[in-house]
Amino acid sequence: MAAPPARARADYDYLIKLLLIGDSGVGKSCLLLRFSDGSFTTSFITTIGIDFKIRTIELDGKRIKLQIWDTAGQERFRTITTAYYRGAMGILLVYDVTDESSFNNIRNWIRNIEQHASDNVNKILVGNKADMDESKRAVPKSKGQALADEYGIKFFETSAKTNLNVEEVFFSIARDIKQRLSDTDSKAESSTIKINQQDQGANAGQAAQKSSCCGS
Repeated sequence: MAAPPARARADYDYLIKLLLIGDSGVGKSCLLLRFSDGSFTTSFITTIGIDFKIRTIELDGKRIKLQIWDTAGQERFRTITTAYYRGAMGILLVYDVTDESSFNNIRNWIRNIEQHASDNVNKILVGNKADMDESKRAVPKSKGQALADEYGIKFFETSAKTNLNVEEVFFSIARDIKQRLSDTDSKAESSTIKINQQDQGANAGQAAQKSSCCGS
């Protein structure tokens, strides 16, 4: 079989894997569809297990390929979805601003992340369905912000229906992850340079010892 071309992955600078989690019916699939395809549907179809979409975005002159996994919120699929936590670089915790129980369950979802995801995973809190009439709102914006502050994560209210803050949420977490990855790359590079310099210094010292031995 022919080897893949050298520029096979040159269409992006970073590949970032994101995970959408939260209770069933909070609008995870609608958020994903709005962001990836620019569309919205009112028909509610429960995600079975796991689904994903890909979208490439431009950030600070870099091409970022986002692979976004949409998970099922129901309990019976929980064991399938926990396997996807480990590979996630960023997790969007989604609740419905008209459903207080979906907000209260965010703490359980965060416990799941702590159990199954890597320690340095980026998180963002998303209160969806913000377009709904204020009379239907069950979770004030201040409450969502307070929870996000408690965990030290960013917070957005969104509407997949009106496209409120959808781009902003995905771009925000992608930018934070890109920054983390580039910082890690820089640290790895500088430590490699240091090790190489130490090796060169040690080799030079050995060479000097040898030449002095030979000279005696």
